[in-house]
Amino acid sequence: MNEAAADGRQRAISLGLTAHEYELIIERLGREPSEVELAMFSLLWSEHCSYKHSKLLLRTLPSEGPRLVLGPGENAGAVDVGGGLAVAFKVESHNHPSAVEPFQGAATGVGGILRDIFAVGARPIAILDSLRFGEPASERSRYLLDRAVAGIGHYGNSIGVPTVGGEIYFEAPYEHNCLINAMCVGLIETERLIRSAASGPGNLLVLFGAATGRDGIGGASVLASAELGEGDEAKRPSVQIGDPFAEKKLMECSLELLERGLLVALQDLGAAGLTSAACEMASRGGVGIDIDVACVPLREPGMEPFEIMVSESQERMLCVIEPSQLDAVVAVCEHWETAVAPIGEVTAGGIVRVLDGNRVLGEMAVSALVDDCPLYELQPQAPAQPLYAPPERVIASEDPGEALLALLASPNIADRRPLFEQYDSIVQSRTVRRPGQADAAVLALPPREGQTPGIAISIDGNGRRVAADPYRGTIEAVLECAANLACVGAEPLGLTNCLNFGNPEKPHVAWQLCESVRGLGDACRALAIPVVGGNVSLYNEGAEGPIYPTPVIGLVGELPDVHRAGRLGFRTEGDRIALVGDFAPDIRGSELARLGGTELPHALAEIHIARVAATHRAVRDAVRSGAIVSAHDIAEGGLATALAECCLAGGLGAEVVLEETVKPLRALFGEGPGGFLVTGGDAELRALGEHITLRILGSVGGNQLTIIAGEARVEVTLELLREAHGSLAALFD
Repeated sequence: MNEAAADGRQRAISLGLTAHEYELIIERLGREPSEVELAMFSLLWSEHCSYKHSKLLLRTLPSEGPRLVLGPGENAGAVDVGGGLAVAFKVESHNHPSAVEPFQGAATGVGGILRDIFAVGARPIAILDSLRFGEPASERSRYLLDRAVAGIGHYGNSIGVPTVGGEIYFEAPYEHNCLINAMCVGLIETERLIRSAASGPGNLLVLFGAATGRDGIGGASVLASAELGEGDEAKRPSVQIGDPFAEKKLMECSLELLERGLLVALQDLGAAGLTSAACEMASRGGVGIDIDVACVPLREPGMEPFEIMVSESQERMLCVIEPSQLDAVVAVCEHWETAVAPIGEVTAGGIVRVLDGNRVLGEMAVSALVDDCPLYELQPQAPAQPLYAPPERVIASEDPGEALLALLASPNIADRRPLFEQYDSIVQSRTVRRPGQADAAVLALPPREGQTPGIAISIDGNGRRVAADPYRGTIEAVLECAANLACVGAEPLGLTNCLNFGNPEKPHVAWQLCESVRGLGDACRALAIPVVGGNVSLYNEGAEGPIYPTPVIGLVGELPDVHRAGRLGFRTEGDRIALVGDFAPDIRGSELARLGGTELPHALAEIHIARVAATHRAVRDAVRSGAIVSAHDIAEGGLATALAECCLAGGLGAEVVLEETVKPLRALFGEGPGGFLVTGGDAELRALGEHITLRILGSVGGNQLTIIAGEARVEVTLELLREAHGSLAALFD
């Protein structure tokens, strides 16, 4: 190998490519790549852009359904919600940038997912977030939490999109690698949906939005393709800088361009910037593209061509238009004070050329960049020994009253109000059920046929249980998310996911990922829910090992009348309380086991998905008919914790009696899918019990929660429950 070739290989390796991949690039080009070409290949062949370690797995997921409008491969998926409307939605991660610079990392994560939604023509109407940090005792975790939440609130509040739900967990394996997943939902008339495929040789390629700078060069695409470690502070320049007010103008500009029918195709600029946007548009359309970097508006003088092509500066969109529409496009952009410039054109032949005036800087086949990226089969192997150390012991007592208060005070269960109060959840006036009122967010759609239909949205996951059993833990995550929708009376229409895992090149992580995707696919097929798209975030680990495997599930469902949407809080003195479903609690892998310092089990209990799905349908129908007054699924902390949450949400106590006498802690605090707490009248509950397993436990009333389980007895006032449940507020003092 000559010196130039050796230098090229070393440069490729420094950009994240392997020596083998560099040889493949030379083979595809028939020569050594130029500086611009190498930069483009390094980003499009990165894990973040190419999914080279997960694409083969993702192809096994079900992606078809009767209500599906847009599926995987577009900026966002979409489902039909009737009345000529579609809901577009997607979840994505911004983990590595947020671990380096939490405020901007989280803020630009929100900005990026917003652009994915209006890139298909939908107006964003809701944001949800899924967050993971180390234990709250850690100063670093508290810092990341405070700044990430502030960044999410800053961006969403500024642009005027409500944050209507989410979840947060604190576990030691996330100490050095926090997870920041953001989900966005948008609404559009179905016939106005636009795709990102470029078409029409001779059509213009137009860039509009913010000017291009050096911020974010090698950001998400590089940070998300390697493990974090020492020297992360030096990576701060790779984190993008967001401007929500610029994004607001960009969003309104994009939606007006689409409403006027001025665009052929539209694509947002995220990871890998112009390189990814242009090449993916060309690939989806089966065409080529010429880009002249001399025409790109720059924020900083003297930028190199490769910097322009890979910059991840925020608040930018790329569109394809017919030449005759240029003046009209420019006029709309000027109205919204948004910079605009034609930077190239669509060509025939499937070649991407990068020009600087008349000088050709790069010339590559689209297929080589996008479609022929090397894909790797994983080499999964179940770990021979535990991957994660047992958690620190927090509670030693087996007194059920003390255990209940400890669970309510646990950061994984405590009241999330200190977070959600930083977010505007009611802007746009569509929010019917906001955080804390129900198990899922509910948004109203335009009235029709004398009713106000709506959509319900939920996001969920539990990395600890997936770490114990990647297959069953992932099924549980899907079922939990679907249960949240059932509690408000909604039927799931489509699923999006964000798969957060460690280094897939390690056999034990590959095994976690393979088993989790298998569980995701089996759950979706059993529930007849299509996967409309999502995101994969790998290499989430540091020197101490990988994060818990964390598949985050986002579901969108529909309900016929938002005025009958369920609530979780007890409503009326004297209402009867029932346990619905074939609920088989297991203390292993539970939140109580975590507080007790117990190591993870080797497997979770078998799940009968069909039975759980039948329970979901029964609860959903009962909520819709008004047969039950409140509904809450049993999740972290088990039955006793769910009872306490219902009491606190409604401001009413309860008295219940359980049949369990041998193992009261398991009955009170064990976890598993399929259980719901519902309230209503005796006759209504008994009628429901004719179709599904149901046990009446007691009644609503008073100012304390009383639970009798054999010889075990819990008696705690609402005041003490509320005090314990409010522990999270101390993290924001």
